[in-house]
Amino acid sequence: MAIEKMLSEETPAAALIGRVLAEAGIEYVFGISGGHTGRIVASLGNYRNEIRTLLVREESLAGVMAEVYGRLTGRPGVMIGQGPWVLGNGLIGTLEAHLSSSPMLLLSDFSDAPPFNLHAPYQQGTGDWGSWDARRAFGGVTKAVLEAHDPSAAVQATQFALKHALSGKRGPVAVLYSQASLAGSVAPDSRPPLYPTRHYLPPPPAPPPAQTLASLARALAAARRPVIIAGNGVRIAKAYKALREFAETAGIPVATTAAGKGCFAETHPLSLGVFGTFGTAAANACVGDSDLVLVIGSKLSPSDTAWENGRLLDPSRQSFLQIDIEPRNASWNFPAEEVLIADAALALEGLIGETTKAAHRDGEARVGEYRRRHGYFDDPLSLSDKKPILPQRLIGDLSRALPPEAIVTCDAGENRILMTHFYQTKREEGFLQAAGTGPMGFAIPAALAAKLVHPDRPVCAVCGDGGFAMTMNGLMTAIEHDIPITTIVFNNHALGWVLHGSGPFAAEFGDFDHAAIARAMGCRGVRIEDPADLAGAITEALPSPVPTVIDVITSLETTFADITSPLAKEASPRRR
Repeated sequence: MAIEKMLSEETPAAALIGRVLAEAGIEYVFGISGGHTGRIVASLGNYRNEIRTLLVREESLAGVMAEVYGRLTGRPGVMIGQGPWVLGNGLIGTLEAHLSSSPMLLLSDFSDAPPFNLHAPYQQGTGDWGSWDARRAFGGVTKAVLEAHDPSAAVQATQFALKHALSGKRGPVAVLYSQASLAGSVAPDSRPPLYPTRHYLPPPPAPPPAQTLASLARALAAARRPVIIAGNGVRIAKAYKALREFAETAGIPVATTAAGKGCFAETHPLSLGVFGTFGTAAANACVGDSDLVLVIGSKLSPSDTAWENGRLLDPSRQSFLQIDIEPRNASWNFPAEEVLIADAALALEGLIGETTKAAHRDGEARVGEYRRRHGYFDDPLSLSDKKPILPQRLIGDLSRALPPEAIVTCDAGENRILMTHFYQTKREEGFLQAAGTGPMGFAIPAALAAKLVHPDRPVCAVCGDGGFAMTMNGLMTAIEHDIPITTIVFNNHALGWVLHGSGPFAAEFGDFDHAAIARAMGCRGVRIEDPADLAGAITEALPSPVPTVIDVITSLETTFADITSPLAKEASPRRR
């Protein structure tokens, strides 16, 4: 059947880029109009019923919002803006997408000024003498960089970027437009010819080979003490339901990596929680005792595996099976006896059909025994009345007050480590943190994106006072775009990770009232110093139609060292 052309009349290239995004089903564009991309932003006004354009106060917000949108939906999040600032200010979201395989588009420019490209124009990124090289700079932190130097190329590059962002191992793709590419128009007879965007979108992933599925199922059935390790790849594939159904069918315990926390409800009778350096003792004991490990969507980084401590994971005494969409991740750190390169959801759905019901009838009993022996989200300090408020009490009240459908986003630093260890997720997709980079300033824009994706679910950003200060301008965006999130601030007047790891020099802050700052922006703001007031403040914040900041004066008494696994301490490179 003949393929129709895209155009029947001459159309400005910038307007066609808006059309490409609409044809691809893009729902949101995040950023700041600047440089030559202002033409694209203006054209998006014609698609406001299909694409919501969110003006942010700084590009780092746009980058994180685009990354999180892509990670949660599987559709590319789009960041737009001028070249130097999409690269510089927007880098934390781009780098996170690159390391965590989130589909993302960066629509930016060379900021060129023809015919003066060789005269070192202001901001120019063409790589000419006297200019910075945008292509090389973006190339180090993205999956691909596409250049557009004429109007037809501007449209095609946008279509190709969508294709690359979604194909195979997903990731961020940058499009750099020259002034000429966005200033001109495209005619029906322009060369190369243009076609509708749907032809450039990748097809659904192929089902995994039945023979490999059957082989994996046999190995799992023959194991005596198998365990599943689920990583961020489960989230990328949206394989939550498939993972739960497979684990229940096979009767196999499930541990997650820190990046995979939120992929499997930690209240499930087969759940062990997070394993590794800051994991639960129950998870580490069960993983260490297992004879077969099924790794799904994880690179098994050194921090995940307690610095590759052989008492936790060791291919010389344990069998490894691995499911991953990216061949480079297979047998990366731990040789796997069998590898399935496939989408995690399709692989798990296929395994369900190959698995005998309750093949391991003792799975829940094994998990229950490890929980009883080692404890499991039952720290007595979660009920402590000490002042300043202990992190365990704050996290305990958060766990108790938030409904099962709530989504928590985490920042970086000691507050995130404590949340990873002490906060118990009640259902899948209830916890989100940076999976590849760990930047401060992540929690608030991540929460904004999560609320856009799930407007009917409560969303709570958890950050330290350091991270809050970095992106509190995101609350202005929340007010302007009607995104009612709740923000919890661990206000201990310090960079906790730095202070407890290196000492107090250059690690301490003054006492700022973040609740008052929030009220000045138009948010609700509550300052909490008495633990008895915590639960009520959280409960009152959730239904609020405006963003709420709960500024909690917290203690520095509990440190990341207190919850570091002994396995990580004995294997850490710092000890050598």
